[in-house]
Amino acid sequence: MKHQIAPSILNADFLRLSEVIHMLNQSEADLIHLDIMDGVFVPNLSFGFPIISQINEMAEKPLDVHLMITEPDRYLERFRDAGADLLTVHYEACHDLHATLKEISALGMKPSVSLKPETDVSVLQPYLPNLDMVLIMTVEPGYGGQSFMEESYGRVQQLRDMIRKAGVPTVIEVDGGIGRHNLHDLKDAGASVFVIGTSIFRADDPAAMISELKHM
Repeated sequence: MKHQIAPSILNADFLRLSEVIHMLNQSEADLIHLDIMDGVFVPNLSFGFPIISQINEMAEKPLDVHLMITEPDRYLERFRDAGADLLTVHYEACHDLHATLKEISALGMKPSVSLKPETDVSVLQPYLPNLDMVLIMTVEPGYGGQSFMEESYGRVQQLRDMIRKAGVPTVIEVDGGIGRHNLHDLKDAGASVFVIGTSIFRADDPAAMISELKHM
């Protein structure tokens, strides 16, 4: 399967957000990745429903929404209404993950779960049949521009093997410190969806960088 590129707009210029979304619409990006942080689950704040809704009005690509928040169940319907197509919750933030995933699906979104770097990927074994995607954080969640954690290759490989053994179509997404230097190795390890912010939005030509990453 051809891998997918999901630019993270957390690294974009929010004063030019409409131009950024227009560029992404015209680019070879597959998804638009939105990082939602509450300042509690992670030590940072990002943006909320009004911004998501405005992006959704312009976006021609699916919105890949990553919730780094406590008590995500309180807001699932509101994220659906704001425009989320694929919704990722953190394993560490959910009290009843089976129920959360069931509700995400019932609301018409694709369910996904993310793991912090210190969480063993084996905890997801019971949930794989109910997951469209698993997001492996390859940095500590909460900030853009961090350096990639080398131990992430082994975590991706372990998850890939779990998915194959379970015989399910769950895909692996990775997020954090990803670019030309490690995309190919992560793809070999089993990842197929790549969240990339800094490498894209600090490039002289972000659309060209997306195309380069897409064809690696």
